Amino acid sequence: MSLLSVLVVLLCVLTLALGAVLVVVVQRLSDARADLAAEQGRSAQLEADLDAALRPRPASTATERAVRRVFETATRVREHGIAGLLERSLEDLTSWAADERTEIVNLAAADGTVTLLFSDIEGSTSLNDKLGDAAWVRLLAAHDQLVRSRVDRYRGQVVKTAGDGFMVAFRDAEAACRAALGIQKDLGRSLDLRLRPVRVRIGIHTGTVVSRDGDYFGRNVAMAARVADKAVGGEVLASSAVLSALDDDAAVMLFKAADVELRGLPGRHDLYRVERRRATL
Repeated sequence: MSLLSVLVVLLCVLTLALGAVLVVVVQRLSDARADLAAEQGRSAQLEADLDAALRPRPASTATERAVRRVFETATRVREHGIAGLLERSLEDLTSWAADERTEIVNLAAADGTVTLLFSDIEGSTSLNDKLGDAAWVRLLAAHDQLVRSRVDRYRGQVVKTAGDGFMVAFRDAEAACRAALGIQKDLGRSLDLRLRPVRVRIGIHTGTVVSRDGDYFGRNVAMAARVADKAVGGEVLASSAVLSALDDDAAVMLFKAADVELRGLPGRHDLYRVERRRATL
């Protein structure tokens, strides 16, 4: 057999071998594509199931709403830092609009007035620095629960919150004053060690307000916030409008505390310290 014949035979054998290898490779590629498609389908289904499981549903109970607020606060701290969270001061409550508002029930008294309560934690920035972010978030959650418990007891409505501050609406002045004193009493007697260093300042004012989209605006909102600005930790201050709105047999008493100027509001204003008349709070 000549050399050329041998080369031809070898070339044929090599071609057949390569063909067989190519068939195997193509088959394996086809199998791999099928496995990949199946895996992608399972992955997509898993992702859809996970998304459905994690998609938030509306909170149906007060407990669920409270837990959700804690996690939302923790998320804001993680995303923006505690400094960003604390930028929302008591003053900011007069204009800040929440992403998820609570629908405000009709709280106006017969004369069209609403009593507003503003509160915040005294020295919150330094307290946060002392405790650390994690402990501070837990403290806020305990404080939130305590305040809301008293607000619910006296049928108030939380209009909005910002950091450690609350804006609350009440139908009548006495209910607001009793809720405020109750908050201070609960803080002083709480067995929750997280609340031991907390001192809350509270201001109350009664007047007509502008209601829009579940929020309150107007001069009297600013007035209530300014009254709270003048309070110290553990104190409840009220305006002369609150004094006028109280019945003679109210369970609280108001004592003249100061004659002050309130930033942004003309003239001078009498402020009164709120105290309980009898142990019914």
